[in-house]
Amino acid sequence: GGASAPLPKMAAPVGSGADVEEASLLAWLLRGAFIRSAECTAQTSRGFGGVEHGLARLLARLPACHEACRNFVREAEAIAASRRTNSLTLSRHTEILEVLEIPQLMDTCVRNGYYEEALELAAYVRRLERKHAAIPVIQGIVEEVRQSMQLMLSQLLQQLRSSIPLPACLRVIGYLRRMDVFTEAELRVKFLQARDAWLRSIQAALPDDDPYVHVAKTVEACRVHLFDVVTQYRAIFSDEEPLLPASEPAVTESAIFHGWVLQKVAEFLRVLENDLQRGVGGRLDSLLGQCMYFGLSFSRVGADFRGQLAPVFQRVAMGAFHRAVQEAADKFQEEMNSYTLITAPAVLGSTIPPSVPSAQPGTLQPPMVLLDFPPLACFLNNVLVAFNDLRLCCPVGLAQDVTTSLEAALCKVTTVILAFHRAEEAAFSRREQELFVQFCTAFLDDLLPYLNRCLQVLFPPAQIAQALGVPPTQLHKYGSLGCVDASRIREPLAFILPSKEASFMPAEEKELPQESPTPVPGPEQDADSGTPSLCEAEGQNSVDTGDVLQPEGAAAAT
Repeated sequence: GGASAPLPKMAAPVGSGADVEEASLLAWLLRGAFIRSAECTAQTSRGFGGVEHGLARLLARLPACHEACRNFVREAEAIAASRRTNSLTLSRHTEILEVLEIPQLMDTCVRNGYYEEALELAAYVRRLERKHAAIPVIQGIVEEVRQSMQLMLSQLLQQLRSSIPLPACLRVIGYLRRMDVFTEAELRVKFLQARDAWLRSIQAALPDDDPYVHVAKTVEACRVHLFDVVTQYRAIFSDEEPLLPASEPAVTESAIFHGWVLQKVAEFLRVLENDLQRGVGGRLDSLLGQCMYFGLSFSRVGADFRGQLAPVFQRVAMGAFHRAVQEAADKFQEEMNSYTLITAPAVLGSTIPPSVPSAQPGTLQPPMVLLDFPPLACFLNNVLVAFNDLRLCCPVGLAQDVTTSLEAALCKVTTVILAFHRAEEAAFSRREQELFVQFCTAFLDDLLPYLNRCLQVLFPPAQIAQALGVPPTQLHKYGSLGCVDASRIREPLAFILPSKEASFMPAEEKELPQESPTPVPGPEQDADSGTPSLCEAEGQNSVDTGDVLQPEGAAAAT
């Protein structure tokens, strides 16, 4: 506590009892100091123990503190970096916003048809992708832009599937080329596919109720629109083959176009034949003229298909004629089933003047004697209707087929006459026998030669000989060419006719080749050019339908 008395100086070393006593006295005198020193030492010891304990605790907590400090430093650095990033983002806010709005802007451009701007945006996004492909935001932008580009591609192809003029076609193909999604060959194929879809939509919209109207409108639509497509293709694509390295496979790009044109021609021919098979009445010549003009127009693109039209019309014309003469033979059979010689007119044909003035020179006058026999008259009328329809489209190549078909119908008529004779012969009276002989005579000596003359008008021997490259006198060597084999028709009925008739028909047949019928105008000739024809206006003395030869009832009514 307070100041202590100074210690007395030791005079001599302690070694005797006096010294001990002196030391004890001194200790007694300094007992307070000793006590305080001991207490101080104890306190110091306790203090050091506390310090040691505190140091131990401090040492235990120092690693956590160190880690917390490191975390603090890291967080502080991150906060600082984030602050710097936010500051940089804030300073570049306008530029970043423009990049983020690219997908929306791209979609707006595509949907509003601003394809030029859309292509520029797509090019900019491609550059961004090359520089920052690892950034997720950039990856998302690229994906959205690709979707917009796909929409743009669909819109451009859809434009090609519509009615589009040449300048617009050029722009669309330019955009497609800049998009770089197709090779040149693929681009040509896509163009033709799209334009073909447009053509098909036009053809599908045509009325299909009337075959003639459908064919006529199909011809007109194909001639106009198909040629437009060809013009567009040739203006856009070059026929020159590009120079390719030897390692790349060669693609004949010009063959793509020619293959497509051939396909369209084949499709048109199928449609034409289907509609012609449905029947177009007596307007076959009109369709032939339109189709020939259509084929001629395609000669400018190297696809003149007029040679393929001839077989189509030839088959249709022949089929219609064959059906008509078969129906005529069937109707003749039906009439013969109910025909009786008793009801035959009393030589009705003899009341008609032998020389009926013709309204137009060069026309053929049907035998008036056939009016005495209504079945023969009706049969001839039906055959003449078939001839008049055939005349509208009558190529020389049908001469043999037409003759063969007509000969088959005449053979059937002969068979029907023989069947009638076998069924009625036992009940024939003398008058009926005479009428039946006259019936057969009219069939063989009047109807048959007249049909041969009609065949010669349809197929003039001079034209047939010219087509075959032989003299007209040599035509008989080529079989049934424009002349029915009369002997084949006459032979089954020879036993019915009187013997004196045997010398008449050959003479008649001998005169047939000497006739010089006026040629029938072909499909490309003008019907008003003054050339006489088989079928003229109603009421004139010519080969006509049903108005020249009439059954007895109709004639009497007239």
